[in-house]
Amino acid sequence: MNGTLSLSNVFSAANGRALAAPIFIVLILAMLVLPLPPFALDLLFTFNIALSIMVLLVSLSTKKALDFAAFPTVLLLSTLLRLSLNVASTRVVLMHGHTGPDAAGKVIEAFGHFLVGGNYTVGIIVFVILVVINFIVITKGAGRIAEVSARFTLDAMPGKQMAIDADLNAGLIDENEARRRRAEIAQEADFYGSMDGASKFVRGDAIAGILILVINIVGGLVIGVIQHDLSVADSASNYTLLAIGDGLVAQIPALVISIAAGIIVSRVSTEEDIAGQMLSNVFSKTQALYITAAILGMMGMIPGMPNFAFLALAAGIAWLAHKARVRPQDAPAEVQAAPTVALESQEASWEDVAPIDTLGLEVGYRLIPLVDSTADGELVGRIKGIRKKFAREVGFLPPAVHIRDNLEINPNSYRITLKGVEIGSGEVRTGHFLAIDPGNVVTALPGVATQDPAFGLPAIWIEPGLREQAQAMGYTVVDPGTVIATHLNHLVTMHAAELLGRQEAQALLDHLGKSAPKLVEDLVPKLLSLSAVQKVLQNLLTEGVAIRDMRTVIDTLLEHAARVQDPNELTALVRVALGRSIVQQIYGSANELPVMTLDQGLERLLLQTLQGGHDAAGLEPGLADALLERARTSTQRQEALGHPAVLLTPAVLRPLLARFLRRTVPQLKVLSHAEVPEGKQIKVTSLVGGAA
Repeated sequence: MNGTLSLSNVFSAANGRALAAPIFIVLILAMLVLPLPPFALDLLFTFNIALSIMVLLVSLSTKKALDFAAFPTVLLLSTLLRLSLNVASTRVVLMHGHTGPDAAGKVIEAFGHFLVGGNYTVGIIVFVILVVINFIVITKGAGRIAEVSARFTLDAMPGKQMAIDADLNAGLIDENEARRRRAEIAQEADFYGSMDGASKFVRGDAIAGILILVINIVGGLVIGVIQHDLSVADSASNYTLLAIGDGLVAQIPALVISIAAGIIVSRVSTEEDIAGQMLSNVFSKTQALYITAAILGMMGMIPGMPNFAFLALAAGIAWLAHKARVRPQDAPAEVQAAPTVALESQEASWEDVAPIDTLGLEVGYRLIPLVDSTADGELVGRIKGIRKKFAREVGFLPPAVHIRDNLEINPNSYRITLKGVEIGSGEVRTGHFLAIDPGNVVTALPGVATQDPAFGLPAIWIEPGLREQAQAMGYTVVDPGTVIATHLNHLVTMHAAELLGRQEAQALLDHLGKSAPKLVEDLVPKLLSLSAVQKVLQNLLTEGVAIRDMRTVIDTLLEHAARVQDPNELTALVRVALGRSIVQQIYGSANELPVMTLDQGLERLLLQTLQGGHDAAGLEPGLADALLERARTSTQRQEALGHPAVLLTPAVLRPLLARFLRRTVPQLKVLSHAEVPEGKQIKVTSLVGGAA
């Protein structure tokens, strides 16, 4: 018995919500064909009014449109409910209207008598006004806003997708968060598209309400005079009041639902509900409130005007302005000088020597909320994501980023330091968004022109209200926290070799030793010192090679360390072993590798330089300048073709060219023939030092 009850409870809980919608639709359809008693009509009309009020209140409390994603469906179902109630009430009015004004229930009677005073001429006028307000003003405006919003949302989808991909690539979000944001973008487009179509339901409902009113009045006159032998006056009084009550009891909830629709589609998504937005945007402007109060006060002193109403309202608005003005505003805390305390001279100690942070982030005082973990500072979480992404992609855990405020720099500025030395800085504007031009934007936006601090792309600081417009125009729009996090991620990746100290190298070997202890024991310190291994890893990181495959690195060092001790030569051997990984990092899974090669004449000159015992610093100045210029030109040509900038050279020349070109053409990767794995096809697209 208990098992049966538990099973039924589970079945009921699992299917109750799924059955609610079909049952509701079936009941609506039943009201179209089955007669309802007046008491049932009272209950259903009251439910319709309550439903419209609930929908309005929910729309007022939402912070963004997707918080009420079911609204288009609610709009459809409420319209069907009103129409079915109109059909059911029309049946009762025409069948029993001759018995009196309460023939269709107390609700219709109350709307027909109380709201319009029992005067059916006034009732018809009020009904027509309500229909005009609903049909022409609210519904038409809400439909237009939904149509434009749907169009702009669809146009902005590529820019929003690019912003999500940028955050994902920068490690600011994980794959689950990226998937959630993409789904939210798709839902937003579906929502406004559905609202554009759903507004047609309300328009049709208004037209149907007018037709039903006319049908009830004309049909009631005919039925009352012909079938029930009523006079024309009595028939008109009974049936017209019933028809007006029926129309009003349906159109007032329809008007409330339409207002809710207009609120949903016309609001701008913020972290406040509609009441908070209005209070913060309208009643916080003290200057506007004072001017309004002054104008009302002057109008109130004009003879013949309702002086008390104007003066009382002016006093009330002035009081609101005063309260808003004296309310404490958020302001940066002033730095107070610490009181001078006379201390006795103390001997210096090692405690006075402050260690230098390996990685540091210093922010001005206006950016402190971004890094304040107690105030949900978003930047702290993003920096943790950057470290995780770096460890996953590069192959070792970077030092923690120490964040502190610096009152000596600009309030909106930040500095990124490496071992106490600034390696990057920038300025962001809190409360604004940075619209970055990826290169395909032709229309300018109002704002403060600047540059993306990470990659130097042209950008504009814009107001939050222009965010959607900027995304629709093709800009990549990011918030201040993302700007700083992206810049930090870029610099950490660029200086990966400097972040791999002896402590990090030892931790990396210890981590590998947990799964392969024999490999590490045989290499360090038996064949190579920790410093030599660290140098090899730093050489790889300097050239942008990830060290995730530490097993291959250690295997290669074990194989060659007995006869080769020079870290640079060992690096070249490790690169050959990691060739497949290096090529995949540059080209992905492509089988054809478009590369640049050296002109034969230039290649012979460089080989002769090496045979003479010279390195890159020993190149003849004219040859060095020509090599740099031709490498830069070929790199630009290669990138214009949409190919990675890769120079393929003989193995003996690769270290020389890699060191020589690294500073001036950092995007150029230098590979040797030995590093290209078997099965890959090489396609020469340009010659450095010769014609393409």
